[in-house]
Amino acid sequence: MFKKSLLIMLLILVVAAIYGWLNRESWLADFNQERAVTTAQFKQDGQAYGQATDQQNCLDTALQQFDGCLGFSCTVNQGVFLKACLSQAKASEGFCDGVPEYRETPTEDDKAWAKYYCWNNNIKGEGCRFLMKQQKYFCSQ
Repeated sequence: MFKKSLLIMLLILVVAAIYGWLNRESWLADFNQERAVTTAQFKQDGQAYGQATDQQNCLDTALQQFDGCLGFSCTVNQGVFLKACLSQAKASEGFCDGVPEYRETPTEDDKAWAKYYCWNNNIKGEGCRFLMKQQKYFCSQ
């Protein structure tokens, strides 16, 4: 009985895998379309918010909206929001003070700066470092 159940489950998995493989292009097109719409919305929201605030508030808002997010998509969404917001925001005094220079391959000091900023501000989720990288990139331009 157990072998029969296991064989049926294996057969179902194989059929599902084949079905998924055959429909991958349709799924990918739908996924890309959905991502494009979501990205455009976060970009628009970030630009609108940035026109009414300063750089530090852009960062604080993106981090607050991100806090506790564990998924990849919300990290990317908040990164799009932050980049768009910073492009429109008024300058904040001291916003770039102490921010390490952006590097394609960060040093251990760069990584520690982002990690401790996130920890000290009690922001959960590994993507927080990605958002801090956005600040480094912005301040290095």
